[in-house]
Amino acid sequence: MEQPKPNCPDTAQKTAGQHFWRNGNYTDSSTVRSIMAQAPPEKGFSGFAVDFAMGGVSAAVSKSAAAPIERVKLMIQNQDELIKSGRLSRPYKGIGDCFKRTINEEGFASFWRGNGTNVLRYFPTQAFNFAFKDYFKSLFSFKKERDGYWKWFGGNLASGGAAGASSQVIVYSLDYARTRLSNDAKSVTKGGQRQFNGLIDVYRKTLASDGVPGLYRGFNISLLGIIVYRGLYFGMYDSLKPLVLTADLQDSFLASFGLGWVVTNGAGLAAYPIDTVRRRMMMTSGEAVKYRSSLDAFTQIVKNEGAKSLFKGGGANILRAVAGAGVLAGYDKLQLLVFGNKHGSAAA
Repeated sequence: MEQPKPNCPDTAQKTAGQHFWRNGNYTDSSTVRSIMAQAPPEKGFSGFAVDFAMGGVSAAVSKSAAAPIERVKLMIQNQDELIKSGRLSRPYKGIGDCFKRTINEEGFASFWRGNGTNVLRYFPTQAFNFAFKDYFKSLFSFKKERDGYWKWFGGNLASGGAAGASSQVIVYSLDYARTRLSNDAKSVTKGGQRQFNGLIDVYRKTLASDGVPGLYRGFNISLLGIIVYRGLYFGMYDSLKPLVLTADLQDSFLASFGLGWVVTNGAGLAAYPIDTVRRRMMMTSGEAVKYRSSLDAFTQIVKNEGAKSLFKGGGANILRAVAGAGVLAGYDKLQLLVFGNKHGSAAA
């Protein structure tokens, strides 16, 4: 288990006026932008690159393994939009029914439809999440022993949320494309044809019908959702790990996996209604009827379908959380194997 990192003397802290304390000297505000743009002083650029690579690799492997349940979750979650557009004849009765109908209508291999885009999206998303998390964490620089548990816990939540929001800005259009491909079931009412032929076709058709805004539909509420989800995801894991994974459990992959699964489920449940609204908004690009805003989408869904519709696919999401737990546990294991106790993602 990692030991807490020493206080970083290179962290910029604001003092009175427009001056900052840095490396034992006051620095005027003109240098702030260059300070903020640098990689975390604890690790430097090489540490940032290592976080990027290992976070991305562990994420890509986990998501590929969980691709079938990932697609089922998305199809159940967005089934009402699929019915509206005529691409689904009747609602799914549950996870089992969705699996059965998908196999019968599209074949088993179809569960990996959109997985290439998901890996392409998830690799930079998760890698940026982990790398930015440690960057923002070093900027907050809260220590449990020095600042107290709750300030330290709050710093973990804030750094996780900021990391998620930063990465979302970069890869949102890929998330949109992945959502459309995963929900692109063969339409029984349209001769068994799919709407899209692949990633490039999603971009081409969306830009033709809706322009660039079509690729970013649901983006605003997505930022709120990612801050809630990633803030809890990283904040709870980093904060609970030193308390739960002690003694013989500190290097246990299974124990780390179990903690990651619990954390992923908790974060996913809290952010799930937001995720449903944003994905339902994504599904309207290229369609005749669109929601005016995220609030309008939320209002219409609750009014017409009931609040429980916001949690459709929630059961599949619990199973899907296995992938998220695998990412956290795999990332920790990779760091242990490569760096020993030097670079843990969940350091205190």
